[in-house]
Amino acid sequence: MRRTAPEGRGPLRFGPPAPDAGLPALPELVDECAGAAGHTSPQPPGGDAVLREAASGYWSRRGLRTGPDNVAAAPGAQPLLFALLAAYDGDVLMPRPCPASWTAQAQLLARPAYHVPAPADAGGVPDPFALLETVRRVRAEGGRPRVLLLSVADDPTAAVAPPELVREACEAAVGEGLHIVSDETWRDTLHRPHETVLLSPAEMWPDEVVVLSDLAGALLPAAWPMAVARYPATDAGTALRARTLDILTALGAIVAGPVAAAAAHALDEPDAVTARTRATAALHARLAAAAHHVVLVSGALAGLPQAGRHLYADLGPLRGQLARLGVTDSMELENHLSRRLEVPVPGGHRFGDELGALRVRLSTGPLLGATPEQRLKSLTATEPLELPHVARALGHFGAVFDELRGCDERR
Repeated sequence: MRRTAPEGRGPLRFGPPAPDAGLPALPELVDECAGAAGHTSPQPPGGDAVLREAASGYWSRRGLRTGPDNVAAAPGAQPLLFALLAAYDGDVLMPRPCPASWTAQAQLLARPAYHVPAPADAGGVPDPFALLETVRRVRAEGGRPRVLLLSVADDPTAAVAPPELVREACEAAVGEGLHIVSDETWRDTLHRPHETVLLSPAEMWPDEVVVLSDLAGALLPAAWPMAVARYPATDAGTALRARTLDILTALGAIVAGPVAAAAAHALDEPDAVTARTRATAALHARLAAAAHHVVLVSGALAGLPQAGRHLYADLGPLRGQLARLGVTDSMELENHLSRRLEVPVPGGHRFGDELGALRVRLSTGPLLGATPEQRLKSLTATEPLELPHVARALGHFGAVFDELRGCDERR
């Protein structure tokens, strides 16, 4: 992610990528990818039968019965969401804050996009009453609200929306004739999987919801782009999938065969893949909790992360100290923290938040270590926070936040 230029503060068109796991690829996935490297025939639009069957099994194991004819795949979440939104007709609604690419996709399609506030402790799903008011206002102004994007396990806030909020928001959306796209990229990265209930909107309204998942969330390395979508098993869902495939074909957004082979294997969830997924989620949960503690000790605010590899911090309580450092908005905060932490720290403006709100997304991946060897050691250690390279990274992280509070020594 490039730092924000101080000049030309126009509409932000492109955002940062999702937080990376920071770990080397699982060896058996590398073998699957390498084994398919000699296959020269291109994948059909939407992925071949093997890949779609594997995605069907993945969702069926999660209570969403799915057939391969109701699945489409693309080389990454961005082209898949772009094609999906293009297949719909009308305005797009999404929570504030939201994943950085969502607004960009709507802008590229010249579709009006409206941000609806999400509850402070349940980012990713809009407040139901605010959603109804936004729909009413948009229609009164001549707009045509058509699609609601939401994420039950969220980037950037790392929150998992309570089932009752998901139900109420989806009930409001369906009642107003909106179609729902549920981004469930982070559903397999829950920090406390035995304590957290994740409810997919497709469990309640299977005929109205498309489920989207970027496999870089839990199953594949970020360098191997692959995303899959699950469509309703209805005539309307079949037509929507067909339109999506037409658009993917026009874009040339065809999945790479070697990546498709690795993705199909990962979606089948053999023991090694499941073990890596769980261990990675547990490791990032511990790192996120440690980073969260540092943020709170500094005087800033942040909800306790529940999923993913990140946390969303509000440095508004430190506004006075930040102003003395020349930081008065989230662009300047992004530049300052990116420079001091020596890693990209995207500001809240990239996620639809107001420029004046001093919010940032902090990733836990950089705390794993600087080399593949250090990161694997972090993954396998009984007490990863006690490893010297992790302790040093957390120490540097804490020192930067102590500076913001005006402290001279680490606490």
